[in-house]
Amino acid sequence: MSGKKLIATWMVGLASAAVPAFSQSENPGNNEVSVQAFGSFVKSTTDNGIENNATDSGGVLGSYRHFFDAHNGVEADYGYSLNTQNYISAGGALGVKSYSHELSAAYVFRMPLRNVTPFVLAGTGALIFDPNNFTGASSQARVAFVYGAGADFNLSRRVFVRAEYRGLVYDSPTYDLAGLAGADRVTHRAEPSVGFGYRW
Repeated sequence: MSGKKLIATWMVGLASAAVPAFSQSENPGNNEVSVQAFGSFVKSTTDNGIENNATDSGGVLGSYRHFFDAHNGVEADYGYSLNTQNYISAGGALGVKSYSHELSAAYVFRMPLRNVTPFVLAGTGALIFDPNNFTGASSQARVAFVYGAGADFNLSRRVFVRAEYRGLVYDSPTYDLAGLAGADRVTHRAEPSVGFGYRW
């Protein structure tokens, strides 16, 4: 499945899951949506003489959460950012500027307190790397393990500020370029973020 089809399928599935939740207003506080600005910081790794890193960048993350009780729930996320993947070896350097689409789902455990709600999460998803005007480079999807923690700070009964850290572990992209064959390796992306949310 191509990256664009995967994104479209994910968005349709997310919308389908959210529609029934909007009708369950008799349980206020079970549903949350949030929009956050995040920073993207990828670990630099060296394998077989090739160093791989990515430029630091920023992006936007949208999340929907549904809680089954006061503590246990699930979330679905979509994130978007733009950076350059760099590959450096004795033979030279190569940089591929690419859009990054993040799709994930996770289990969330929260601990509601009077004015703040700490939470932790763990799940899985995919990172889709879509090269921007690089001849011969193809879009690639990489499976990712997602973990994180943070807290929601109440501004009112329904509106809150969310501060969060997310980490993603995945194989770095090679864009199906012959010169990068075998250069993929496990790497880590750190995503600290802050934004606003609404619960009902």
